[in-house]
Amino acid sequence: MYKKAKLIDTVRLPPERLGEETIAVVKDLLRDKLEGRIDKTLGSIIAVTDVLDIGEGRILAGDGAIYYDVTFTAITFKPELQEILEGKVVEIVEFGAFVGLGPLDGLLHVSQIADDYISYDEKNARLVGKESGRAITEGDMLRARIVAVSLNEREPRESKIGLTMRQAALGKVDWLVEAREKAKKEEEEKNGRASV
Repeated sequence: MYKKAKLIDTVRLPPERLGEETIAVVKDLLRDKLEGRIDKTLGSIIAVTDVLDIGEGRILAGDGAIYYDVTFTAITFKPELQEILEGKVVEIVEFGAFVGLGPLDGLLHVSQIADDYISYDEKNARLVGKESGRAITEGDMLRARIVAVSLNEREPRESKIGLTMRQAALGKVDWLVEAREKAKKEEEEKNGRASV
């Protein structure tokens, strides 16, 4: 889930940037320090948006820099358990599909795609249902529910998000549109027969 958060941090303004506009420098330093980082409580920090307040500067002996306590806003993304998200398939592998969910990728394991037996078609880089013939390939849009979240602050690339599509209203977006149109057509036919 995306959120706008109000945060406080300390920024070290190096001596070589002292002549520049303080707000612009502080914003640059915050972006360099925080954007792309993962925090267990905040999730992934996507962007520092505004600097709200810069406190009194402090100088430490032996260091020519100025340290400021800064209040600012940032956009964060934290995947929540049971949250339903849409994302694009970024990679197909033998054991499932990696789905891009904003700044992080989630794994949709083959066992969580459908109630059908799913096999890996290496030649065409896709996952195919044995009975349904439905396939998932790179670039497909999926709607899935988050079933597991493990964020790693030290190694963000080691963070893991588990997904499932094994319930109603989840799946490849094309499948959902097909099902909705089919249900609408059946309802129209049913209503049409009832009025005759």
